[in-house]
Amino acid sequence: MNEIQNMANVDGVITPVGEARIPVMDRGFLYGDSIYEVFRTYGGIPLFFDEHWERLENSASLIHLRLRLTREQMMEEIRRTFMASGAGAAGQDVYVRYCVTRGEGPVDLFPNPELPNRYVIIVKELLPWRADFYSRGVRLAVSQTRRNPINALNPNIKGGNYLNNVLGVIEARELGADDCIMLNDAGLVTESSNSNVFFVIDDDICTPGESAGQLRGLTREALNEACAAHGLDILLRDISLQDAANATESFITSATREVMPVRSLVFPDGHTLEFPEGGGELTRQAMAHYRDYVERYLRAHADQRLN
Repeated sequence: MNEIQNMANVDGVITPVGEARIPVMDRGFLYGDSIYEVFRTYGGIPLFFDEHWERLENSASLIHLRLRLTREQMMEEIRRTFMASGAGAAGQDVYVRYCVTRGEGPVDLFPNPELPNRYVIIVKELLPWRADFYSRGVRLAVSQTRRNPINALNPNIKGGNYLNNVLGVIEARELGADDCIMLNDAGLVTESSNSNVFFVIDDDICTPGESAGQLRGLTREALNEACAAHGLDILLRDISLQDAANATESFITSATREVMPVRSLVFPDGHTLEFPEGGGELTRQAMAHYRDYVERYLRAHADQRLN
C-alpha cells in the first residue's frame, strides 16, 4: 500500500506540511483570531461535511467574520489537498482540519473589516487512538481550570485559541489521567478538552445541555439521533460532581474518537471512580448504534467522496 504525505493548503498553495507558511502578522497566529473544523474520512467520504460547514458558518457569524470561500469552493480545495496527499491512490482515510483566520494585519486588537481572511487546510494521516482506549477505556480527571464562561467567550465559537483546554489537559496529565473534564463557573460538568462527555446515572444516559457551556458536538448530535432511532434516549441535563460520582458508566465522543469508553475519573478531592472496562452495557449499545448510523450516513453521501 502506498504511503500518504501530510499536506497543507494555504490560500490555494499546496505543499508538504513542513513547507507550509503563514505570515507572522496573521491574526490567527497573533491572537488566535480564527475558526476551524475537523473531520475524518471513511473510504474517502468526509463524515458530516455539511454539518461541519454549517457550524463553521455559525462560528464566523459569532466573531463577525465574512467567509470568502463558499462551501463548494472549500470542498474543492479540500479535495485538491486530499489528492495531493496521495490518500486517494493509497486508499487510506485521513484527518482533515480546515481553518479560516481573519487575515494579516497590524498589531492591533481591532481588526480592519476589509482584511481578506486566510484559509489553511491540513490533510494528514489518520493516526489511530490507542487500542486500550477502546478495549479498556480512557482515564479522565476533573481539572481545576474552569471552562470559559458563556458570557465571556461563547463555546460555540470553534476558534483557534484553545489555551483554556490546553491547561485542563496539562492538569489531567499531571494527575496521571489521559484527558480532563472541565467544570463551568457554577461547578457543573461541561465537556472534556475536545470531546463531549456522557454519564450513565440511574440507568439513563445523560450529557450536559448546551446551557452548561460547551461546544455543540456534531458527533454528540449524531449519537443522540442514532440512539433515539433504537428507542434509547439521551437526557440533556445539568450534571454536578455529585451526579458524576453516582454514575455507573461514562464515555466521550468526538469526530476522531467516535464513541470512546471511560475507565476512570479522578475527582478534585483525589477520589477515583472506576467504570466498567471497555464500557458497560449502555456504553456498548451507544457504540454499536453510532457505528450503524455512520454506515448509513456513508451510503447516503457516497457522492461526496473526495477521490
